[in-house]
Amino acid sequence: MKYFGTDGIRGVANEFLTYELAFRVGNSLCALKLPNVVVGRDTRESGPMLVEGIIEGAKTVGLNILDIGVVSTPMLSYISGKLGYIGVMITASHNPFMDNGIKVFKAGKKLYASEEQWLERILNGEESPVIQHQSGRLLASVDAFRLYEKLYHHMHLKTSMKIAIDLANGATYAIGKRIFSKITPYLFVIGDHPDGKNINLGVGSTHLESLIDLVKTHKIDIGFAFDGDGDRLMAVDQHGTIYDGDQLIYIIACYLKEKQLLKNNTVVLTKMSNLGIIKALERAGIHTLQADVGDKYVLEALETNDLTLGGENSGHVINRYLLNTGDGVLNAVMITKILKTKRKTLSELTSDIHMYADRLVNLTNIDKSLVKNHLVTAAVEKVKSELGNEGTVLVRASGTEPLIRVSVQAPTLAIVNQAIETLVEAIREAEKSNQ
Repeated sequence: MKYFGTDGIRGVANEFLTYELAFRVGNSLCALKLPNVVVGRDTRESGPMLVEGIIEGAKTVGLNILDIGVVSTPMLSYISGKLGYIGVMITASHNPFMDNGIKVFKAGKKLYASEEQWLERILNGEESPVIQHQSGRLLASVDAFRLYEKLYHHMHLKTSMKIAIDLANGATYAIGKRIFSKITPYLFVIGDHPDGKNINLGVGSTHLESLIDLVKTHKIDIGFAFDGDGDRLMAVDQHGTIYDGDQLIYIIACYLKEKQLLKNNTVVLTKMSNLGIIKALERAGIHTLQADVGDKYVLEALETNDLTLGGENSGHVINRYLLNTGDGVLNAVMITKILKTKRKTLSELTSDIHMYADRLVNLTNIDKSLVKNHLVTAAVEKVKSELGNEGTVLVRASGTEPLIRVSVQAPTLAIVNQAIETLVEAIREAEKSNQ
């Protein structure tokens, strides 16, 4: 599709992602056949401009608008579902401030591909938006934070643990502090002073150095880092060891299984998940399904198979026991609860995991269609055959950037490096043959 990628519409603000495009997206929302829209944003300086475009475009086709300001993506999703509204989140997640994006929800759920195609047809001018006789209006404001905080009431969590949170100067800069300040009196916070340009800048789930330094310097029990829109989570233990989304899924899965809350004793991972996680889950009596990379594919697998838990190693963890979308803050609170209940550290809770060596290489500014070239597919099959059940190979085009990702897992780094070299060489040969 021209506009919608793996995670909504994304591009450079004021270049691809303009007021005019936001206005047209607002127009297209009439295809979802709900009368009201709730819109939120992260802290990027281009956010207000894009929100205004969505609002004006939606109003012209008769949709009513509720603007809830700076909120996390899961907050927007939750409120969209709670109210039964179309939801629009203006964010580019973990990307730098000059990028932005538009994520669309229908009554709390990300759109299916067929629903995105409805909007695409209007955006492409293939269909005209259905315009109502009367323009839409702005709806009375609601306390989005208070609505969202109801999700936490059943946890009843208080602890004396020292906890650090890195809010990425993003959408969780207010709600993260508000939630965790009620959990522990020993709270350390970084990344909570957004200025419109510093979102994800040296902080957040993709830049863990500052959090690691904070945790080690102050002898903190656990640190959590979120991304710019708050749907990802990474954790750091007292020694500065990083725990990614797959490892956190393992911890949550074992806890839910123990409580008989893990449906069918099965979790959904992705094709980039570490084999060590899969084998550890098997030893714990937990089955795995592997979806394509992208949280919408994980959610689709969860819903299709009526499962509880899934996610990606990047930190997207969808825990349907709590909420029907990935929520970094909510999952961080649950991890804290598990640590308190089990009286164990992250290291102890993951001691049965023996990670396989892995490596990811991004080939930038490249024709993404090369992933389907016969030279590349032949190389992929060759490496897969050599690794057998003791490795994984993934060569895929990014859904949001002009790059190809090459990922390999194997028992040793030497095997991984050799496989990566073979695959990259095949891609470069395919690139030459196309010139």
